[in-house]
Amino acid sequence: MKNMKADAVVIGGGLGGTLAAWTLAKRGYQVVLTEETDWVGGQLTSQAVPPDEHPWIEQTGCTGSYREFRQQVRRHYRQRVQPDQVRGEAHFDEHFNPGNAWVSRLSHEPNVAHGILQKWLWPFVKEGRLHILYDTIPIQAQAEGDKVQQVTVRHLKSGEETTIAGDYFVDATECGDLLPLAGVEYNVGAESQQNTGEPHALLEANQEDTQAFTVVMAVEMLPEHAAHLAPSIPQPEMYEFWRSFYHEGSPYPLLSWWDMKPNADEEYRSFTFLPGSSDLPLWTYRRVVDAAQFKEGESEGDISLINWPQNDYSLASIIEMPYEERMQHVEMAKQLSLSLLYWLQTEAPREDGGTGYPGLRLCGKAVGTEDGLAKSPYIRESRRIQALYTITEADVNKELRQDKGEGIRCYEDSVGVGHYFLDLHMTAKSRRSMFILAYPYEIPLGALIPRRVQNVLPASKNIGTTQITNGCYRLHPTEWNIGESVGHLIAYALDHGVTPREVHGHSLHLKAYQKELDEAGIQRSWPFEGMN
Repeated sequence: MKNMKADAVVIGGGLGGTLAAWTLAKRGYQVVLTEETDWVGGQLTSQAVPPDEHPWIEQTGCTGSYREFRQQVRRHYRQRVQPDQVRGEAHFDEHFNPGNAWVSRLSHEPNVAHGILQKWLWPFVKEGRLHILYDTIPIQAQAEGDKVQQVTVRHLKSGEETTIAGDYFVDATECGDLLPLAGVEYNVGAESQQNTGEPHALLEANQEDTQAFTVVMAVEMLPEHAAHLAPSIPQPEMYEFWRSFYHEGSPYPLLSWWDMKPNADEEYRSFTFLPGSSDLPLWTYRRVVDAAQFKEGESEGDISLINWPQNDYSLASIIEMPYEERMQHVEMAKQLSLSLLYWLQTEAPREDGGTGYPGLRLCGKAVGTEDGLAKSPYIRESRRIQALYTITEADVNKELRQDKGEGIRCYEDSVGVGHYFLDLHMTAKSRRSMFILAYPYEIPLGALIPRRVQNVLPASKNIGTTQITNGCYRLHPTEWNIGESVGHLIAYALDHGVTPREVHGHSLHLKAYQKELDEAGIQRSWPFEGMN
Protein backbone atom coordinates (compact mmCIF):
# COMPACT_ATOMS: atom_id res chain seq x y z
CA MET A 1 0.00 0.00 0.00
CA LYS A 2 1.41 3.36 -1.04
CA ASN A 3 0.50 6.69 0.55
CA MET A 4 0.30 10.15 -0.99
CA LYS A 5 -0.87 13.57 0.14
CA ALA A 6 -1.98 16.64 -1.81
CA ASP A 7 -3.89 19.85 -1.39
CA ALA A 8 -6.46 18.58 -3.87
CA VAL A 9 -7.17 15.07 -5.16
CA VAL A 10 -8.99 14.89 -8.49
CA ILE A 11 -10.54 11.49 -9.17
CA GLY A 12 -11.17 11.17 -12.90
CA GLY A 13 -9.24 12.72 -15.77
CA GLY A 14 -12.12 13.67 -18.06
CA LEU A 15 -12.42 17.22 -19.36
CA GLY A 16 -13.65 18.60 -16.05
CA GLY A 17 -11.06 16.73 -14.00
CA THR A 18 -8.24 17.72 -16.31
CA LEU A 19 -9.20 21.39 -16.13
CA ALA A 20 -9.67 21.32 -12.36
CA ALA A 21 -6.21 19.77 -11.91
CA TRP A 22 -4.60 22.17 -14.40
CA THR A 23 -6.19 25.20 -12.74
CA LEU A 24 -5.13 24.18 -9.24
CA ALA A 25 -1.58 23.35 -10.29
CA LYS A 26 -1.34 26.65 -12.16
CA ARG A 27 -2.35 28.41 -8.94
CA GLY A 28 0.48 26.74 -7.05
CA TYR A 29 -1.23 23.85 -5.27
CA GLN A 30 -0.14 20.23 -5.00
CA VAL A 31 -2.52 18.03 -6.98
CA VAL A 32 -2.99 14.31 -7.56
CA LEU A 33 -5.05 13.41 -10.63
CA THR A 34 -6.23 9.84 -11.24
CA GLU A 35 -7.61 8.52 -14.52
CA GLU A 36 -9.15 5.17 -15.48
CA THR A 37 -7.46 5.11 -18.92
CA ASP A 38 -4.00 6.24 -20.04
CA TRP A 39 -5.34 9.46 -21.64
CA VAL A 40 -6.64 12.64 -20.02
CA GLY A 41 -9.50 14.56 -21.62
CA GLY A 42 -12.50 12.23 -21.32
CA GLN A 43 -15.21 12.79 -23.91
CA LEU A 44 -12.86 14.90 -26.05
CA THR A 45 -10.08 12.27 -26.17
CA SER A 46 -10.43 8.81 -24.59
CA GLN A 47 -14.16 8.66 -25.44
CA ALA A 48 -13.57 10.01 -28.96
CA VAL A 49 -16.46 12.47 -29.23
CA PRO A 50 -15.85 15.61 -31.34
CA PRO A 51 -16.84 18.73 -29.43
CA ASP A 52 -20.57 19.47 -29.49
CA GLU A 53 -20.75 23.25 -29.46
CA HIS A 54 -23.33 26.01 -29.69
CA PRO A 55 -23.71 28.28 -32.75
CA TRP A 56 -21.98 31.30 -31.15
CA ILE A 57 -18.83 29.44 -30.08
CA GLU A 58 -16.47 31.39 -32.36
CA GLN A 59 -17.45 34.71 -30.75
CA THR A 60 -18.75 34.05 -27.25
CA GLY A 61 -19.99 31.48 -24.75
CA CYS A 62 -16.91 29.67 -23.38
CA THR A 63 -13.91 30.22 -21.13
CA GLY A 64 -10.73 31.88 -22.35
CA SER A 65 -8.76 28.68 -21.91
CA TYR A 66 -11.25 26.69 -23.99
CA ARG A 67 -10.93 29.30 -26.74
CA GLU A 68 -7.14 29.01 -26.59
CA PHE A 69 -7.44 25.22 -26.82
CA ARG A 70 -9.55 25.56 -29.97
CA GLN A 71 -6.98 27.90 -31.51
CA GLN A 72 -4.19 25.43 -30.75
CA VAL A 73 -6.14 22.63 -32.44
CA ARG A 74 -6.43 24.72 -35.60
CA ARG A 75 -2.75 25.67 -35.49
CA HIS A 76 -1.87 21.97 -35.29
CA TYR A 77 -3.56 21.38 -38.64
CA ARG A 78 -2.37 24.54 -40.39
CA GLN A 79 0.78 23.07 -41.96
CA ARG A 80 -1.07 20.00 -43.24
CA VAL A 81 -3.83 21.63 -45.24
CA GLN A 82 -4.04 22.64 -48.89
CA PRO A 83 -2.84 26.23 -49.44
CA ASP A 84 -6.25 27.32 -50.71
CA GLN A 85 -7.75 26.35 -47.33
CA VAL A 86 -5.63 29.01 -45.56
CA ARG A 87 -7.15 32.30 -46.63
CA GLY A 88 -5.29 34.43 -44.15
CA GLU A 89 -4.30 33.60 -40.55
CA ALA A 90 -7.39 35.15 -38.98
CA HIS A 91 -9.79 33.24 -41.24
CA PHE A 92 -7.95 29.99 -40.62
CA ASP A 93 -7.83 30.38 -36.83
CA GLU A 94 -11.50 31.29 -36.57
CA HIS A 95 -13.20 29.01 -39.05
CA PHE A 96 -11.12 26.04 -40.20
CA ASN A 97 -12.86 22.73 -39.43
CA PRO A 98 -10.55 19.71 -40.00
CA GLY A 99 -13.44 17.29 -40.57
CA ASN A 100 -16.13 19.59 -41.95
CA ALA A 101 -18.58 17.73 -39.73
CA TRP A 102 -22.11 19.03 -39.49
CA VAL A 103 -22.34 18.43 -35.73
CA SER A 104 -19.30 20.45 -34.73
CA ARG A 105 -17.53 23.61 -35.85
CA LEU A 106 -14.19 22.09 -34.90
CA SER A 107 -14.29 18.34 -35.47
CA HIS A 108 -10.77 16.99 -34.97
CA GLU A 109 -8.94 13.79 -34.12
CA PRO A 110 -8.95 12.80 -30.43
CA ASN A 111 -5.18 12.19 -30.38
CA VAL A 112 -4.62 15.84 -31.32
CA ALA A 113 -6.69 17.02 -28.35
CA HIS A 114 -4.88 14.64 -26.01
CA GLY A 115 -1.49 15.91 -27.18
CA ILE A 116 -2.46 19.51 -26.49
CA LEU A 117 -3.83 18.75 -23.02
CA GLN A 118 -0.70 16.75 -22.17
CA LYS A 119 1.43 19.76 -23.09
CA TRP A 120 -0.66 21.93 -20.80
CA LEU A 121 -0.18 19.56 -17.86
CA TRP A 122 3.46 18.63 -18.45
CA PRO A 123 5.15 21.71 -16.86
CA PHE A 124 3.39 21.00 -13.56
CA VAL A 125 4.18 17.29 -13.77
CA LYS A 126 7.84 18.15 -14.40
CA GLU A 127 7.90 20.48 -11.39
CA GLY A 128 6.41 17.77 -9.17
CA ARG A 129 3.33 19.86 -8.46
CA LEU A 130 0.98 17.53 -10.34
CA HIS A 131 1.04 13.73 -10.08
CA ILE A 132 -1.06 11.75 -12.57
CA LEU A 133 -1.99 8.14 -11.79
CA TYR A 134 -3.20 6.47 -15.00
CA ASP A 135 -5.18 3.21 -15.29
CA THR A 136 -6.52 3.89 -11.80
CA ILE A 137 -10.00 3.79 -10.22
CA PRO A 138 -11.30 4.73 -6.74
CA ILE A 139 -12.26 1.85 -4.46
CA GLN A 140 -12.71 3.34 -0.99
CA ALA A 141 -12.99 6.63 0.90
CA GLN A 142 -12.63 7.47 4.56
CA ALA A 143 -14.59 10.33 6.10
CA GLU A 144 -14.93 11.93 9.51
CA GLY A 145 -18.26 13.68 9.90
CA ASP A 146 -18.94 15.83 6.84
CA LYS A 147 -15.35 15.80 5.55
CA VAL A 148 -13.50 13.17 3.55
CA GLN A 149 -9.99 12.47 4.83
CA GLN A 150 -8.58 10.15 2.19
CA VAL A 151 -9.40 8.08 -0.86
CA THR A 152 -7.94 4.72 -1.80
CA VAL A 153 -7.42 3.95 -5.48
CA ARG A 154 -6.37 0.79 -7.33
CA HIS A 155 -4.19 0.41 -10.40
CA LEU A 156 -6.15 -1.69 -12.88
CA LYS A 157 -3.15 -3.59 -14.28
CA SER A 158 -0.94 -4.19 -11.23
CA GLY A 159 -3.66 -4.20 -8.57
CA GLU A 160 -1.50 -1.93 -6.41
CA GLU A 161 -3.48 0.27 -4.04
CA THR A 162 -2.64 3.84 -3.05
CA THR A 163 -4.22 5.92 -0.30
CA ILE A 164 -4.30 9.64 -1.04
CA ALA A 165 -4.99 12.18 1.70
CA GLY A 166 -6.07 15.69 0.81
CA ASP A 167 -7.84 18.86 1.86
CA TYR A 168 -10.26 18.70 -1.08
CA PHE A 169 -11.49 15.94 -3.37
CA VAL A 170 -13.04 16.30 -6.80
CA ASP A 171 -15.24 13.67 -8.43
CA ALA A 172 -14.65 13.92 -12.16
CA THR A 173 -15.33 10.27 -12.97
CA GLU A 174 -17.70 9.43 -15.79
CA CYS A 175 -20.28 7.74 -13.53
CA GLY A 176 -19.77 9.76 -10.34
CA ASP A 177 -17.99 6.81 -8.74
CA LEU A 178 -16.49 8.77 -5.85
CA LEU A 179 -19.87 9.98 -4.59
CA PRO A 180 -21.12 6.73 -2.98
CA LEU A 181 -17.65 5.94 -1.61
CA ALA A 182 -17.44 9.36 0.02
CA GLY A 183 -21.00 9.29 1.35
CA VAL A 184 -22.15 12.21 -0.82
CA GLU A 185 -25.92 12.17 -1.31
CA TYR A 186 -26.84 11.86 -4.98
CA ASN A 187 -29.58 11.11 -7.50
CA VAL A 188 -29.33 8.64 -10.36
CA GLY A 189 -31.55 7.82 -13.33
CA ALA A 190 -34.92 9.42 -13.98
CA GLU A 191 -36.68 11.63 -11.45
CA SER A 192 -40.45 11.94 -11.22
CA GLN A 193 -42.61 14.91 -12.16
CA GLN A 194 -43.63 15.18 -8.51
CA ASN A 195 -39.99 15.59 -7.44
CA THR A 196 -38.83 18.06 -10.08
CA GLY A 197 -41.97 19.68 -11.50
CA GLU A 198 -40.66 18.96 -15.00
CA PRO A 199 -43.32 18.26 -17.64
CA HIS A 200 -41.05 15.79 -19.47
CA ALA A 201 -40.06 13.81 -16.37
CA LEU A 202 -41.51 10.37 -15.70
CA LEU A 203 -44.64 10.01 -13.60
CA GLU A 204 -42.65 7.69 -11.33
CA ALA A 205 -38.91 7.89 -10.69
CA ASN A 206 -36.73 5.04 -11.97
CA GLN A 207 -33.08 4.88 -10.94
CA GLU A 208 -32.26 2.35 -13.67
CA ASP A 209 -33.73 4.43 -16.48
CA THR A 210 -30.43 5.97 -17.58
CA GLN A 211 -29.34 7.00 -21.06
CA ALA A 212 -27.59 4.79 -23.59
CA PHE A 213 -23.82 4.88 -23.76
CA THR A 214 -21.66 4.34 -26.82
CA VAL A 215 -18.28 2.79 -27.61
CA VAL A 216 -17.17 5.13 -30.36
CA MET A 217 -14.89 3.85 -33.14
CA ALA A 218 -12.65 5.68 -35.59
CA VAL A 219 -13.20 4.57 -39.18
CA GLU A 220 -11.22 5.63 -42.23
CA MET A 221 -12.67 5.60 -45.76
CA LEU A 222 -9.97 4.97 -48.36
CA PRO A 223 -10.39 6.41 -51.88
CA GLU A 224 -11.76 4.09 -54.56
CA HIS A 225 -8.36 3.21 -56.01
CA ALA A 226 -7.14 2.03 -52.60
CA ALA A 227 -10.34 0.38 -51.32
CA HIS A 228 -8.78 -3.07 -51.68
CA LEU A 229 -6.47 -2.19 -48.79
CA ALA A 230 -9.45 -2.24 -46.42
CA PRO A 231 -10.89 -5.78 -46.36
CA SER A 232 -13.92 -6.47 -44.19
CA ILE A 233 -13.22 -7.21 -40.55
CA PRO A 234 -13.94 -10.76 -39.33
CA GLN A 235 -17.60 -11.22 -38.45
CA PRO A 236 -17.97 -10.13 -34.78
CA GLU A 237 -19.02 -12.79 -32.28
CA MET A 238 -22.32 -11.05 -31.52
CA TYR A 239 -23.11 -9.98 -35.08
CA GLU A 240 -26.16 -12.20 -35.49
CA PHE A 241 -27.54 -10.95 -32.17
CA TRP A 242 -27.14 -7.28 -33.09
CA ARG A 243 -28.13 -7.80 -36.71
CA SER A 244 -31.53 -9.13 -35.60
CA PHE A 245 -32.01 -6.73 -32.67
CA TYR A 246 -35.10 -4.49 -32.62
CA HIS A 247 -35.94 -1.84 -30.07
CA GLU A 248 -39.30 -2.58 -28.49
CA GLY A 249 -42.10 -1.39 -30.77
CA SER A 250 -39.83 -0.47 -33.67
CA PRO A 251 -40.52 -1.94 -37.12
CA TYR A 252 -36.88 -1.41 -38.07
CA PRO A 253 -33.82 -3.34 -36.86
CA LEU A 254 -31.16 -1.42 -34.95
CA LEU A 255 -28.70 -1.96 -37.82
CA SER A 256 -30.64 -0.04 -40.45
CA TRP A 257 -30.94 3.47 -41.81
CA TRP A 258 -34.00 4.15 -39.63
CA ASP A 259 -34.39 5.43 -36.10
CA MET A 260 -37.24 6.65 -33.90
CA LYS A 261 -37.55 10.42 -33.76
CA PRO A 262 -37.01 12.00 -30.34
CA ASN A 263 -40.26 13.15 -28.68
CA ALA A 264 -42.42 11.14 -31.10
CA ASP A 265 -43.25 7.53 -30.24
CA GLU A 266 -44.55 6.55 -33.67
CA GLU A 267 -42.49 8.66 -36.07
CA TYR A 268 -39.21 7.58 -37.61
CA ARG A 269 -36.40 9.40 -39.35
CA SER A 270 -34.23 8.00 -42.12
CA PHE A 271 -30.50 8.41 -42.56
CA THR A 272 -28.09 7.92 -45.41
CA PHE A 273 -24.43 7.07 -45.21
CA LEU A 274 -23.03 9.62 -47.65
CA PRO A 275 -24.12 13.21 -48.39
CA GLY A 276 -26.62 13.63 -51.17
CA SER A 277 -30.31 12.90 -50.88
CA SER A 278 -30.66 13.22 -47.09
CA ASP A 279 -30.23 15.97 -44.53
CA LEU A 280 -28.82 13.34 -42.17
CA PRO A 281 -25.73 11.78 -43.82
CA LEU A 282 -24.05 9.87 -41.04
CA TRP A 283 -20.54 9.65 -42.48
CA THR A 284 -20.06 13.41 -42.29
CA TYR A 285 -21.96 13.71 -38.98
CA ARG A 286 -18.80 13.36 -36.86
CA ARG A 287 -16.11 13.30 -39.53
CA VAL A 288 -12.80 14.54 -38.08
CA VAL A 289 -10.62 14.48 -41.21
CA ASP A 290 -11.95 15.71 -44.55
CA ALA A 291 -9.11 14.43 -46.73
CA ALA A 292 -9.98 16.85 -49.56
CA GLN A 293 -8.72 19.73 -47.39
CA PHE A 294 -5.28 18.25 -46.78
CA LYS A 295 -2.06 18.10 -48.79
CA GLU A 296 -1.26 14.90 -50.64
CA GLY A 297 0.25 12.37 -48.24
CA GLU A 298 -1.14 14.06 -45.13
CA SER A 299 -4.23 11.82 -45.00
CA GLU A 300 -5.01 8.59 -46.84
CA GLY A 301 -8.76 9.11 -46.56
CA ASP A 302 -11.57 10.67 -44.58
CA ILE A 303 -11.78 9.69 -40.92
CA SER A 304 -15.09 9.69 -39.05
CA LEU A 305 -15.87 8.94 -35.42
CA ILE A 306 -18.84 6.58 -35.39
CA ASN A 307 -21.18 7.70 -32.63
CA TRP A 308 -24.59 7.10 -34.17
CA PRO A 309 -28.04 5.95 -33.00
CA GLN A 310 -27.11 2.53 -34.43
CA ASN A 311 -24.35 1.92 -31.85
CA ASP A 312 -26.04 3.42 -28.80
CA TYR A 313 -26.10 0.67 -26.14
CA SER A 314 -29.25 0.78 -24.00
CA LEU A 315 -29.68 -2.79 -22.73
CA ALA A 316 -28.84 -1.88 -19.13
CA SER A 317 -27.95 0.96 -16.81
CA ILE A 318 -24.29 0.53 -15.81
CA ILE A 319 -23.91 3.45 -13.41
CA GLU A 320 -24.56 1.59 -10.16
CA MET A 321 -22.91 -1.67 -11.27
CA PRO A 322 -19.66 -2.97 -9.77
CA TYR A 323 -16.70 -2.26 -12.03
CA GLU A 324 -16.33 -5.82 -13.34
CA GLU A 325 -20.03 -6.11 -14.26
CA ARG A 326 -19.94 -2.68 -15.89
CA MET A 327 -17.06 -3.82 -18.08
CA GLN A 328 -19.08 -6.83 -19.27
CA HIS A 329 -21.66 -4.46 -20.74
CA VAL A 330 -18.90 -2.32 -22.22
CA GLU A 331 -17.65 -5.44 -24.04
CA MET A 332 -21.15 -6.01 -25.43
CA ALA A 333 -21.23 -2.38 -26.54
CA LYS A 334 -17.91 -2.91 -28.32
CA GLN A 335 -19.48 -5.85 -30.12
CA LEU A 336 -22.35 -3.60 -31.17
CA SER A 337 -19.96 -1.05 -32.69
CA LEU A 338 -17.96 -3.71 -34.48
CA SER A 339 -21.19 -5.27 -35.74
CA LEU A 340 -22.23 -1.91 -37.11
CA LEU A 341 -18.93 -1.66 -38.99
CA TYR A 342 -19.26 -5.18 -40.37
CA TRP A 343 -22.81 -4.39 -41.49
CA LEU A 344 -21.57 -1.23 -43.21
CA GLN A 345 -18.85 -3.19 -44.98
CA THR A 346 -21.01 -6.11 -46.09
CA GLU A 347 -24.80 -5.59 -45.93
CA ALA A 348 -25.75 -1.92 -45.57
CA PRO A 349 -28.03 -0.70 -48.41
CA ARG A 350 -26.18 1.87 -50.50
CA GLU A 351 -27.57 4.99 -52.13
CA ASP A 352 -26.88 3.49 -55.58
CA GLY A 353 -28.91 0.35 -54.83
CA GLY A 354 -25.94 -1.89 -53.99
CA THR A 355 -24.95 -3.25 -50.60
CA GLY A 356 -21.90 -2.68 -48.44
CA TYR A 357 -19.35 0.14 -48.61
CA PRO A 358 -15.81 -0.73 -49.74
CA GLY A 359 -12.76 1.02 -48.38
CA LEU A 360 -13.81 1.27 -44.72
CA ARG A 361 -11.27 0.30 -42.07
CA LEU A 362 -10.69 0.95 -38.38
CA CYS A 363 -8.23 3.77 -37.64
CA GLY A 364 -6.49 3.21 -34.33
CA LYS A 365 -4.05 6.12 -34.59
CA ALA A 366 -6.84 8.67 -34.18
CA VAL A 367 -8.00 7.19 -30.87
CA GLY A 368 -4.73 5.76 -29.56
CA THR A 369 -5.74 2.09 -29.68
CA GLU A 370 -4.77 -0.91 -31.80
CA ASP A 371 -8.37 -1.93 -32.49
CA GLY A 372 -9.74 1.49 -33.48
CA LEU A 373 -12.27 1.53 -30.65
CA ALA A 374 -12.21 4.38 -28.16
CA LYS A 375 -10.28 3.76 -24.95
CA SER A 376 -13.39 4.39 -22.89
CA PRO A 377 -17.16 4.37 -23.53
CA TYR A 378 -18.94 7.67 -24.01
CA ILE A 379 -21.19 7.77 -20.94
CA ARG A 380 -23.82 10.49 -21.23
CA GLU A 381 -25.23 10.35 -17.73
CA SER A 382 -23.77 10.05 -14.23
CA ARG A 383 -24.77 10.04 -10.62
CA ARG A 384 -25.67 13.63 -9.76
CA ILE A 385 -25.05 15.33 -6.44
CA GLN A 386 -27.94 16.51 -4.32
CA ALA A 387 -26.84 20.11 -4.50
CA LEU A 388 -27.64 23.40 -2.82
CA TYR A 389 -29.45 24.23 -6.07
CA THR A 390 -30.84 21.80 -8.64
CA ILE A 391 -31.18 22.99 -12.24
CA THR A 392 -34.52 21.88 -13.68
CA GLU A 393 -36.27 22.04 -17.02
CA ALA A 394 -37.95 25.30 -15.97
CA ASP A 395 -34.51 26.95 -15.95
CA VAL A 396 -33.61 26.17 -19.57
CA ASN A 397 -36.56 24.84 -21.61
CA LYS A 398 -37.18 27.51 -24.25
CA GLU A 399 -40.92 26.93 -24.61
CA LEU A 400 -41.55 26.90 -20.84
CA ARG A 401 -39.64 30.13 -20.32
CA GLN A 402 -41.25 31.85 -23.30
CA ASP A 403 -44.70 30.90 -22.01
CA LYS A 404 -43.84 32.79 -18.82
CA GLY A 405 -42.41 35.74 -20.74
CA GLU A 406 -38.92 34.92 -19.49
CA GLY A 407 -35.60 34.84 -21.30
CA ILE A 408 -32.26 33.43 -20.21
CA ARG A 409 -32.24 32.31 -16.57
CA CYS A 410 -29.68 34.45 -14.76
CA TYR A 411 -28.10 33.55 -11.42
CA GLU A 412 -26.36 35.85 -8.96
CA ASP A 413 -23.90 33.03 -8.30
CA SER A 414 -23.11 32.24 -11.96
CA VAL A 415 -19.69 30.69 -12.58
CA GLY A 416 -19.96 30.11 -16.33
CA VAL A 417 -22.15 29.70 -19.39
CA GLY A 418 -23.11 27.14 -22.01
CA HIS A 419 -25.75 26.08 -24.47
CA TYR A 420 -27.10 22.91 -26.01
CA PHE A 421 -30.44 21.22 -26.52
CA LEU A 422 -32.16 19.13 -23.85
CA ASP A 423 -30.86 16.00 -25.53
CA LEU A 424 -31.56 12.56 -24.08
CA HIS A 425 -30.62 9.38 -25.92
CA MET A 426 -32.78 6.28 -25.53
CA THR A 427 -33.08 5.25 -21.90
CA ALA A 428 -32.71 1.72 -20.54
CA LYS A 429 -36.19 1.21 -19.06
CA SER A 430 -38.80 3.64 -20.40
CA ARG A 431 -37.12 3.59 -23.85
CA ARG A 432 -37.70 7.31 -24.29
CA SER A 433 -35.56 9.95 -25.91
CA MET A 434 -35.96 13.69 -26.34
CA PHE A 435 -34.49 16.66 -28.17
CA ILE A 436 -35.99 19.90 -26.85
CA LEU A 437 -35.03 23.48 -27.64
CA ALA A 438 -33.30 25.27 -24.79
CA TYR A 439 -32.12 28.78 -24.05
CA PRO A 440 -28.46 29.54 -23.48
CA TYR A 441 -27.76 28.94 -19.80
CA GLU A 442 -25.59 29.98 -16.92
CA ILE A 443 -23.92 27.62 -14.46
CA PRO A 444 -24.99 28.41 -10.87
CA LEU A 445 -22.40 27.84 -8.16
CA GLY A 446 -25.12 26.29 -5.97
CA ALA A 447 -25.33 23.37 -8.41
CA LEU A 448 -21.65 22.55 -7.74
CA ILE A 449 -21.89 22.26 -3.96
CA PRO A 450 -23.23 19.17 -2.16
CA ARG A 451 -25.83 19.76 0.55
CA ARG A 452 -23.83 18.13 3.33
CA VAL A 453 -20.27 16.98 2.56
CA GLN A 454 -17.93 19.96 2.79
CA ASN A 455 -14.82 19.05 0.82
CA VAL A 456 -16.00 16.98 -2.16
CA LEU A 457 -16.98 18.80 -5.36
CA PRO A 458 -18.22 17.57 -8.76
CA ALA A 459 -16.46 18.44 -12.01
CA SER A 460 -18.22 16.43 -14.68
CA LYS A 461 -21.78 15.38 -15.53
CA ASN A 462 -22.39 14.92 -11.80
CA ILE A 463 -23.43 18.45 -10.82
CA GLY A 464 -26.86 19.34 -9.48
CA THR A 465 -28.95 18.82 -12.59
CA THR A 466 -31.89 16.55 -13.25
CA GLN A 467 -31.70 13.78 -15.82
CA ILE A 468 -33.34 16.13 -18.32
CA THR A 469 -31.14 19.18 -17.76
CA ASN A 470 -28.07 16.94 -17.73
CA GLY A 471 -28.94 16.61 -21.43
CA CYS A 472 -27.56 20.10 -22.09
CA TYR A 473 -25.08 20.60 -19.22
CA ARG A 474 -23.06 17.51 -20.21
CA LEU A 475 -21.47 19.01 -23.34
CA HIS A 476 -17.74 19.63 -23.86
CA PRO A 477 -17.46 23.43 -23.30
CA THR A 478 -19.73 23.23 -20.24
CA GLU A 479 -17.80 20.38 -18.59
CA TRP A 480 -14.56 22.25 -19.31
CA ASN A 481 -16.04 25.38 -17.67
CA ILE A 482 -17.28 23.42 -14.65
CA GLY A 483 -13.86 21.87 -14.04
CA GLU A 484 -12.04 25.16 -14.40
CA SER A 485 -14.47 26.97 -12.07
CA VAL A 486 -14.20 24.17 -9.48
CA GLY A 487 -10.42 24.46 -9.61
CA HIS A 488 -10.63 28.17 -8.88
CA LEU A 489 -13.22 27.56 -6.16
CA ILE A 490 -10.93 25.17 -4.30
CA ALA A 491 -7.99 27.53 -4.73
CA TYR A 492 -10.06 30.42 -3.36
CA ALA A 493 -11.22 28.32 -0.41
CA LEU A 494 -7.64 27.30 0.41
CA ASP A 495 -6.33 30.84 -0.03
CA HIS A 496 -8.90 32.30 2.35
CA GLY A 497 -9.46 29.45 4.81
CA VAL A 498 -13.17 29.12 4.00
CA THR A 499 -15.33 26.31 2.66
CA PRO A 500 -17.02 26.32 -0.78
CA ARG A 501 -20.36 26.58 1.00
CA GLU A 502 -19.16 29.72 2.78
CA VAL A 503 -18.06 31.16 -0.56
CA HIS A 504 -21.56 30.55 -1.89
CA GLY A 505 -23.34 31.87 1.18
CA HIS A 506 -21.29 35.01 1.87
CA SER A 507 -21.75 37.81 -0.67
CA LEU A 508 -18.28 39.29 -0.16
CA HIS A 509 -16.58 35.95 -0.73
CA LEU A 510 -18.85 35.17 -3.68
CA LYS A 511 -18.05 38.47 -5.39
CA ALA A 512 -14.33 38.08 -4.73
CA TYR A 513 -14.37 34.55 -6.13
CA GLN A 514 -16.35 35.65 -9.19
CA LYS A 515 -13.82 38.44 -9.74
CA GLU A 516 -11.10 35.79 -9.88
CA LEU A 517 -13.14 33.92 -12.48
CA ASP A 518 -13.52 37.09 -14.53
CA GLU A 519 -9.78 37.72 -14.38
CA ALA A 520 -9.15 34.13 -15.49
CA GLY A 521 -11.26 34.67 -18.60
CA ILE A 522 -14.29 32.67 -17.49
CA GLN A 523 -17.42 34.14 -19.04
CA ARG A 524 -20.32 34.16 -16.56
CA SER A 525 -23.18 35.68 -18.56
CA TRP A 526 -24.43 35.92 -22.13
CA PRO A 527 -24.23 39.16 -24.12
CA PHE A 528 -27.90 38.86 -25.06
CA GLU A 529 -30.59 41.05 -23.57
CA GLY A 530 -33.22 38.55 -24.58
CA MET A 531 -33.89 35.67 -26.95
CA ASN A 532 -36.59 35.22 -29.55
